[in-house]
Amino acid sequence: MEQILSTLVIVIPALNCASSLDRMLESISGIARDAGWPIVVADGGSTDATVTVAKRHEARIVSAEPGRGVQLSAGAGAAISDLQAEWLFFLHADSIPDPGWQETFTAFIRKPENIACAAYGRFELDHDTPAARRLEAMVAWRCRWLGLPYGDQGLLIHRDLYLSVGGFTPMDLMEDVSIVRRIGRHRLIGLPTGITTSASRYRRDGYIRRPLRNLTCLALYMMGAAPPLIRRLYYR
Repeated sequence: MEQILSTLVIVIPALNCASSLDRMLESISGIARDAGWPIVVADGGSTDATVTVAKRHEARIVSAEPGRGVQLSAGAGAAISDLQAEWLFFLHADSIPDPGWQETFTAFIRKPENIACAAYGRFELDHDTPAARRLEAMVAWRCRWLGLPYGDQGLLIHRDLYLSVGGFTPMDLMEDVSIVRRIGRHRLIGLPTGITTSASRYRRDGYIRRPLRNLTCLALYMMGAAPPLIRRLYYR
């Protein structure tokens, strides 16, 4: 396949997630390699086979302190300084872009006006139930009317915009909300490509209780609550 835009770098935060990371990299690494798009895995000190899996898929490893915001910041720093990334795509280790994602990304980043914008994918869950479909619809509403896509929808952003808004804040939670609020809803574009995320936390905690807990954490964050309080509630 012709190398199209070799200055896009995919950044993935990872911590003890060997199995999900393996599935995700199995899906995207060959396509990314053919396009000339390096993958950076920002590892937060995994004690399982996460780093081994990343190396097997030829990803570059960046070590960081645990915490998704810290890891994303470290991964972006390496992508920009070492790999000369012009575009960055941030993706969670348990999220997989649907087929055709590379073509969608290429079309987006080839438009000069999109340098001033950031893009995210359509939220999808790997659970075939009415509850999952209802949650997907709720997330679509949140993105459309509140301009608040979360990290499991990915974030495609030009280096200049990323740096101008201050990048990812080194925080354990709400790092995704923090950066999209600084980007601003008028500069956020929803892509037609879905990003399928593991529904394990919803299956474990419930399709009502887990979203309500997430909403409470978001409300507390918006009101300026202390991060340790939000973290305790989120992981309870």
